Order: sequence, then C-alpha cells, then structure tokens
Amino acid sequence: MVTRAAHQAEPLCRAIEAHGGRVVRFPALAVEPAGGTAELRASLAVLQQGALLVFVSPNAVEYGLKLLPRDKPAVQLAAVGRATAKALEQAGWPVDILPQSGFDSEGLLASEALQQVAGRQVLIFRGEGGRALLGDTLIERGAQLSYVEVYRRVCPQLDVGPLLQRWPTEVQLVTATSNAVLENLLQMLGPAAQPMLLATPLLVISRRMRERAQQLGFRRILLAQGADEQSIMERLCSWMAQSNHWQSTIDDG
Repeated sequence: MVTRAAHQAEPLCRAIEAHGGRVVRFPALAVEPAGGTAELRASLAVLQQGALLVFVSPNAVEYGLKLLPRDKPAVQLAAVGRATAKALEQAGWPVDILPQSGFDSEGLLASEALQQVAGRQVLIFRGEGGRALLGDTLIERGAQLSYVEVYRRVCPQLDVGPLLQRWPTEVQLVTATSNAVLENLLQMLGPAAQPMLLATPLLVISRRMRERAQQLGFRRILLAQGADEQSIMERLCSWMAQSNHWQSTIDDG
C-alpha cells in the first residue's frame, strides 16, 4: 500500500509495478499551499548575498520555489534528503549541501558546511508546524534563521470501506514516508481496523519514524535508508527476498 499524497505517489507506484508488485493506492496525506503568500514573497525579497536556503521535503521545493524572486542574489541550497535534492535539481536548482548519510535533519546538521553558520542568513522552507531540531540547532550555532512555511498537511476524507474489504487479501505491506501519514492512517481507519493495520508489516524511511511507529504499536517495521524511490525499492526487494526464502524453507521442510 502506497500512502503518499496523490500528487507524489506515482513514481513509487510505477517502480513497484515495474518490479512485479501490486500497488494499493491510498493517499493518507494531502498537501495544500499555506496562506499568507504575499507576506512570504515580501520576506523573500530581502535575501542576502550568500544566504542559505534549506529545503526539508519535495513539497517544500514545489511550493517554495514559486515564491523566490527571479533576480535573487547568489545563494546556497541545502536539501535534507535525496528526494528533495532530486526535486530541486529537476527544477534547475543545483544542490550545494546534502547529508552524506541519514538523510534527515540530524544528517544535514552533521554536514561540515553547516558547522560554521554564525551571522549567516538561513531560511528553512518547510510545512506548517515542522520539526524544530534543525532550526533550533542552527540558531544555537549563531545563524540568523527564518522559517518559510509554504504548505500545510491535511488528513484526507476518504471512504475506507472498500480498502478494509480488500485488506486481508491485497495488503501485505504498508509504506509510509512521514509521521503525519502514520497518525492519519490510524485516524482514517478507525479503532476497529487499527489491529489489522498494526499487524501489517510497515516500511518507514527514518529511525525517528521507526521509533514513532513502535510507540504507536506497529509490530513489524522495515527501515529504508531514505525517502527516495531507490531506497524504498531496495528495502522492499530485500524484504521480499527474505520472505520468499522463509516460505521456501517452510515448503521444503
């Protein structure tokens, strides 16, 4: 089951299908532009030479680049993960700073380029109410930090009845790429279906997500090395190979 927002799910769905998998599409997250566009544009009109623009997700790229002034001064770009970096590069914005591992806020903060930011203008492009760790740490390091909240996450209103009927025979694994998706899934399926969800193998894309999934009661959790399609597919294929080997051992036994 692919739970990404509908406008971002198809690359992963196509990758799964190309490897012979069957996809159940169930967007457990919707994304819409944040309000206050005029105010955001005004704040971005005063970019300083050498400012650092940090993008925390592909959604931040999609909604944030539209607000940047065309005659921007020379700036540096940082991406939290590979999927975000890919979105920037596809839009014609080369990435200067990318984590070497981890592909999350902790990984980005470990980058050598972010160790000395005292006095530097730093803008974090994110959704409303995003994680505080990245910004708080950069402030501690002396950055002149501003948040540019360009989108909001909402829980879709969907009829889950057809999904629940199909679940026992068609849903063998659930993929999730944010904690908001995990929270929304539990809310959307409701208390009666939560035991079925929590018993289904779950693929997540960060250690922080794995910890949250454990807190919520998920029992079988797979960890991919990133949110990009390649990382997810590598973990999916590894899981399938292990599952097939286990089943083969039972059959042979």
